[in-house]
Amino acid sequence: MTAHANRRTRTAATFATAALILALPAVAQVDLGTEEQRAAGKVVYDKYCGQCHGDTGDGNGYATPRVRPKPRDFTTGKYKFRTTPNGMLPTDDDLRRIIEIGAPYTSMPGWPNLTSAEIQNVIYYIKTFSPDFENPDRYAEPIEIPRPLESTEESVARGRVLYEEQACGACHGEVGRGDGASAPTLVNDKGDPIRAADLTQRWTYRGGPTKEDIYRTFSTGLNGTPMPSYADSLEVEDRQHLVNYVYSLGDGDDPNYGTLITAVYSAEPIDLQDEETLDALFESAPMTRFPLVGQITEPGRNFFPPVTSIEAQAVYNRDEIAFRVRWHDLRADTSGRNNPSLEVPMWDEDNGIGGDAADDAGDSDDFFGDFGGEEAPAEDDFFGDSGDDFFGDGGDDFFGTADAGAGGAEFSDAVALQFPASLAPEETPELKPYFLYGDAQNPVDLWFVNLTYGVADTFRGRGSDSIEPTEADIVEAVTSYDQGAWTVTYKRRRSSRAGVSFAEEQYTPVAFSVWDGFNRERGNKRALSSWFYVYTEPSVEQAVAGPVLRAALIVLAIELLVVFLVRRRARQKAADEEASGATLTATEAPAV
Repeated sequence: MTAHANRRTRTAATFATAALILALPAVAQVDLGTEEQRAAGKVVYDKYCGQCHGDTGDGNGYATPRVRPKPRDFTTGKYKFRTTPNGMLPTDDDLRRIIEIGAPYTSMPGWPNLTSAEIQNVIYYIKTFSPDFENPDRYAEPIEIPRPLESTEESVARGRVLYEEQACGACHGEVGRGDGASAPTLVNDKGDPIRAADLTQRWTYRGGPTKEDIYRTFSTGLNGTPMPSYADSLEVEDRQHLVNYVYSLGDGDDPNYGTLITAVYSAEPIDLQDEETLDALFESAPMTRFPLVGQITEPGRNFFPPVTSIEAQAVYNRDEIAFRVRWHDLRADTSGRNNPSLEVPMWDEDNGIGGDAADDAGDSDDFFGDFGGEEAPAEDDFFGDSGDDFFGDGGDDFFGTADAGAGGAEFSDAVALQFPASLAPEETPELKPYFLYGDAQNPVDLWFVNLTYGVADTFRGRGSDSIEPTEADIVEAVTSYDQGAWTVTYKRRRSSRAGVSFAEEQYTPVAFSVWDGFNRERGNKRALSSWFYVYTEPSVEQAVAGPVLRAALIVLAIELLVVFLVRRRARQKAADEEASGATLTATEAPAV
């Protein structure tokens, strides 16, 4: 073999080796930080994270019983919100994003006060909880997120077809309100109950509300949950069409919470039984969305209620006023009891999670664990229905769809409007009763509807431990539940014998409470709001032309008066000058 041939052989072998190396998958760079960085990260973790995620990262911190959904268990190596393919570990940037901005409408806050170095160090420390971070095979490059498609009618229609074909409605509901037939059964791979996202409220998306965020979720899935990845089952363009359809279900990336209900006037009668006419009345009334939070001040605390907002409208005529409220609920609980004064056992403040109910029972003064007649639920019965039937419906229907969830739950859904029993004096209009059912000096009136019966009961509240029925005013109500949304319409006379009256051009404080029977809410365990206001618009709007015409006439009259006075003065001056001239002529004439 010649030297030239040898060189050609060596060159070919070199290229073959290089090609083989390029063909092999790249070995991920495992970055676990230095011992000093991990130690510094532990300091940050112990200060800010361990209360929920636990000292060992297993998600069992001392705050865990009061948290829903449960905190992330770092020992599993499973993370929901990532840019990496299904089943893979998140990138450091993925972890950094969650630490910085948090997860909306959960107990996971953002930590923008942490420095970049502190966040990186705590990421290194979190990685020590799972050996998966030492395995190069668990790493992958982030997926490519294309530019969103334009939301044309054709794209949205195609997305709806895909939504149905992929059975998204089984969890998220037909119109996306999180009320699918399987929604009440959803758990993660540890058996902890979780909720399907309400696709109509994008601001609650924990992975982010933008089209890019939604596409990422469709492409990566949520590890450890029933939410799959569609990377293998749907082409990129179909995923984009699905994104456009889901995006079309919501009305904004922000909830646009308000502070005021504007009650509009109508000369028409308010007939609660005439659904078509009633809907037409409310079409003219602006809708305002108000935030709801958990009641965590008084015993019977509710740390993370499932209902986070309520929408409200109001209309009135000469004699009556009507309020309409609307909120989303994964199912209609229209059986069982509810009442604003029901006592909530201490064990139920912990939501019955993780066996805390049993632990509290042992520590109670009530030796037999009866807690005033209400037995603590079994340790693994998350919703406290105390039976083998997951929903407490007492039937064989696993999903509880046979009767819209009305089979036998212990507590029903309920809602209440709260008003001051009387308005504050004009000199101190800012004074209002205590927003938690009022106080001894400043009582409140509750318009309460137990959705088992769909009728309104009235209560007078002088504090959480002093709520009594009252019949001072008759309040009527009609209710309906449709595809994951409750609608309740109230009506009462505008003038009251013993409570607040609704005069025109008046600001009246109002607050809201919502009880979710599925989650055993009753009494003080509820979602509630702070005080907001109802403004009763004037019944007859002044025409704009009237004031303008009056002003113009006044100005014209002034102008004419000025002109008249100026001309009269000019004429008087001319007459005076003429008279003066005549006198001078007569004086200067020679005598005859």
